[in-house]
Order: sequence, then C-alpha cells, then structure tokens
Amino acid sequence: MARRDLSSRAPLLLAAVIVAHVLLVSAQVGTAGGPSLLRTGIVGLVTRLQEGSWLAAGVLRSIVDGYVALWHVREENARLARDAEALRGALAEARASASGTEGLRALAGVRASVPWTTTGARVVAGSASPDYRSVTIDKGARDGVRRNMAVIAQGGVVGRVAIAAASASTVQFVVDRSAAVSGRVERTRSEGIALGNGDATLRFEYLSATADVQPDDAVVTAGLDGIYPAGLALGRVVEVRRAGPAYTRVTIKAAVDFSRLEYVLVIVSPRQPDVAPPRAGAEEGG
Repeated sequence: MARRDLSSRAPLLLAAVIVAHVLLVSAQVGTAGGPSLLRTGIVGLVTRLQEGSWLAAGVLRSIVDGYVALWHVREENARLARDAEALRGALAEARASASGTEGLRALAGVRASVPWTTTGARVVAGSASPDYRSVTIDKGARDGVRRNMAVIAQGGVVGRVAIAAASASTVQFVVDRSAAVSGRVERTRSEGIALGNGDATLRFEYLSATADVQPDDAVVTAGLDGIYPAGLALGRVVEVRRAGPAYTRVTIKAAVDFSRLEYVLVIVSPRQPDVAPPRAGAEEGG
C-alpha cells in the first residue's frame, strides 16, 4: 500500500524537484543588469499585476464617476422639469388673472352704460344637461337676486334668473329652447317674439305681414315681457326667408358669446327709466 502511494506521488515529487531546481538556478544566474533571473521575473510579474490593478481601478473609477454624473444629470433634469411645470402653472394663473381683470373692466363699462341697479356675478359652473342652456353664478337671494331678473353681459342679453338659491343662482340662456323674449328690429321698430334654438341663435316669430326685416338688422329687447327692460341687445339678423307676404324664417345670431362667459350683471331694479336707456353692448353689435 505504501509503495503504491509512493509510486503515485513520484511524478509530483519529480515536478517539484524540477521547479525547485529551476528556481535555484534562476536565483543564482545573474542578468546583464545584475539582479538574478528569479528576482527579475518576480519584479516583472508584480509590475504587471500592479499595472493591471491600476487599469482595473481606473476603469472602475470611470464607471463610478459616470454613474454618479448620470445620477446628478437625472436629478437636475427632474428639478428642471419641476421648475418648468411650476412656471407653466404660474403663467396660466397670470393669464387667467389678466383675463379676469379684463372681464371685470368690461363689465364695469357695461354697468356704467345702463341706468338700472345691477349686481356683478361670476360664472362658476355650466349646465349639466346639453338640452338646457344655462350657467350657475355665485350670487343668490342673499345678494338681492330673485327669479326672473334679467341677466346681461358685455355683448347684450344673457338670459334670466331661473332659480335663485341663497348664495347661487341658475341663469337660463336666452338661446335655450324653452326661452322667449319680446324683441324689436331697431331700424324699423317691427316687433316679434325671439325664441331660442338651443345653439347660438334665436328665431324671430310672430312678425306682422308689413314688418320690414333685413339681414344684419340689429334686434333689441322690446320690454313687453315683464322680464327684460327695453333696449338691450339681442343680436343681429343673419337669415330672412319669406313666402309671399309672410315670413317663414328669420334667424338672429345672439349678441353674447355664451361659450366665453366669465362675469355677468344681474339687473335687480327692472323698472323702466323715464328716458330710453343706452343699449347694453351696442358698441359690440357692429
């Protein structure tokens, strides 16, 4: 058994002896510079290992630096994106504020042009149903607003107060399908009833056979319905159709842009003045 183990280890022992002999010889043999071959080889191996470690460390450092730099860039981009979003929000608020200021200034001009007592209100909501053209305003019974009070804006007639709650009211547009107002052609004084079409127009009906109505005629309130004072701008005639002596269709485009309403005036003293009032929105009718 011991002989078998010795015979199996013989090659390993022989190789170890050879390596030791080579190392011994290398240590004894000098190079042209003086140091032995073994020392020179060890120094060269260590130098290569150092160079390799430095190279690896440089590569690792570059990767780490690049990652850190990329992380900072991402943080900076995120910060810039937040700043840009904040600036956009501030710009939108500034524009809204400027628009609101212009609207209030225009409303003040309308208030100065009419002889009735009015209260200003802001539009806070639109109609929940597309079949009922209306808005909600932020003034109600506590502010003296009552049902069937006329509501006007910069262009002319908006509609009437349909519901007056304590602190808010619903205003039915004059163009709603169930709305009606007595009207008068300003040029000829021909009178009729303006009925809402549900869009931005009204149809002018119940005109006499002798009535004179032409496209581009201005139509104002006649003051005969007990809601709207006389002389408020309703709109302008955009279409006239006749069949013989009778009118079959007279269409009025409303004076007010209902899609851009922000502020309105509620007329809280609808009594007719002794002197005919200037027509609200007359300057916008042209």
